[in-house]
Amino acid sequence: MMIPDPTNTSIACGGKNIYAASLGILMLESRFPRIPGDVGNASTWNFPVHYKVVKGASPDKVVRKGAAGLLDAFIDAGQELIDMGVDGISTNCGFMTLLQAEMSEALSVPVAASSLMQVPMVQATLPPGKRVGIVTISKSTLTDAHLTSAGLPLDTPVIGTDNGKEFTRAILDDEPYLDVAQSEQDIIDAGRLLISHHPEVASVVLECTNMVPYAAALQKELGLPVYSIYNLLCWFQAGLTPRSFPSHV
Repeated sequence: MMIPDPTNTSIACGGKNIYAASLGILMLESRFPRIPGDVGNASTWNFPVHYKVVKGASPDKVVRKGAAGLLDAFIDAGQELIDMGVDGISTNCGFMTLLQAEMSEALSVPVAASSLMQVPMVQATLPPGKRVGIVTISKSTLTDAHLTSAGLPLDTPVIGTDNGKEFTRAILDDEPYLDVAQSEQDIIDAGRLLISHHPEVASVVLECTNMVPYAAALQKELGLPVYSIYNLLCWFQAGLTPRSFPSHV
């Protein structure tokens, strides 16, 4: 094997299977439409990503049933992404916060499993007396354990789209069609309800990765900052592959 001269800048270094895609995303096994903005739509990203579908990890099992029995499958899939060459791993479901600690312990690269991870950071940007509120796909199954796993107070304001006409049902029942306009309305209605019930809310974090396409409409409606998994993973990517700047002007 050739041992390169470290001063020779024309030598390329190997060690990975795939290059220039630092972020790996573990995907639930699903068939519902993934429109632009959705984590699972590759056109969402301004940088390349790797995807790996976790077999058997349906939206119903992860969101409604607490990802019971799926830890090993996610760890194995995460290891496959690492073997491919990724430098960091995320998932496409905010409810995966339940497995954040175990995945971080088992995998050798940084893990950002859930959009909820950014709530403490957003909270730090707000003045005294103001709070972050969460819009989730399923308030009925977002438990204290999910909040605790993300390091959030148990009294964090949370509103779900559970009572909407389209979004929650279509995603969690894994339907092949999605009324995008009605889904947007469901999320706007949930945001309005959040502010109505919790007037102290000054920023919103979207738990569900499928809500990203509607973040701009919600921000316009509420007039408040809205954060999503998109914001978190763009930040995450910026650390995995920092931008290079000229050494001089």
